[in-house]
Amino acid sequence: MTWLSGRAAAVTAVLALVGAGGCAAGRPAAVEPSAAAAQAPRPAGVQDPASPPPSEEPAERCDPRASLRPAAGGGSTVAKIRARGRLVAGVSQNAYQMGFRDPTTGELAGFEIDLVREIALDLLGSRDKVRFVALGAADRVPSLADGSVDLVARTMTMTCRDWRQVAFSTEYFSAAQRLLVPRGAGIATMDDLVGRKVCAAAGSTSIRNIAGYPGVVPVATTEVIDCLVLLQQYQIAAVSTSDVLLAGLAAQDPTTVVVGPSLAVQPYGVATAPAATDLVRAVNRVLERIRQDGTWQAMHRRWLSGLGPAPPPPAPRYRD
Repeated sequence: MTWLSGRAAAVTAVLALVGAGGCAAGRPAAVEPSAAAAQAPRPAGVQDPASPPPSEEPAERCDPRASLRPAAGGGSTVAKIRARGRLVAGVSQNAYQMGFRDPTTGELAGFEIDLVREIALDLLGSRDKVRFVALGAADRVPSLADGSVDLVARTMTMTCRDWRQVAFSTEYFSAAQRLLVPRGAGIATMDDLVGRKVCAAAGSTSIRNIAGYPGVVPVATTEVIDCLVLLQQYQIAAVSTSDVLLAGLAAQDPTTVVVGPSLAVQPYGVATAPAATDLVRAVNRVLERIRQDGTWQAMHRRWLSGLGPAPPPPAPRYRD
């Protein structure tokens, strides 16, 4: 539990409370999430039930994975970054394996952190010329809109809806939305969760997908790690987000398990402001390089080996 900052203390405290109640022998199977909900404290920012983001427009058609072809050089956005001498990147600090605080160094680490460092290397000649900004899922688009960050590499699913607000690189990781539940809970699919609460991060594609299942009650939190707190407190029945994030949660709490088929495909892309097309092309050039020189595979082995052997990197798709 020591490798996360911020809310990790809350998670540790909750685990200690559960352990005092006999967690060493496993979770009490008879306790329903609602049994403790009236008394247990909640992380800040919980929406119960959640107000999900707007859904995709039914008539909307696009290939959300298709981006701009890579190019060298750059335009005004890249020039601004080089003049500043530092890339400003929005990331997570609470997603174990993807973007988290390393307890031995106090520094951010993970697959997406390494990816940002590769972009900085290409743009500025050094992996260290980065200022990381920790963002919640709901802060990703606003931070690009107001110029707080140059780009976002924070498990952001590429969708037609989000293409109206940001520009994406090509896909750098293929995820699938699944379920995290207590071991022995008898939950295997969303059909087992009708009338029960399922949690994901506010402003995420996952919470929108949960809201699409009839009878399932969506609950949103600021960070996915807060969903784990609610699960440990029996305030929800399941967490549903990308499998790579769920694997990180399960590593933190071995009384939980990832179950069920894929509920939705979630391709991740690096996001920029819509007008920053030169930066998009520069990022795509970096992604081409790390796919070809083995860097992507090495990053997967370093951070995501728990998901199995490194697959081939997602193939790029281009729209021009």
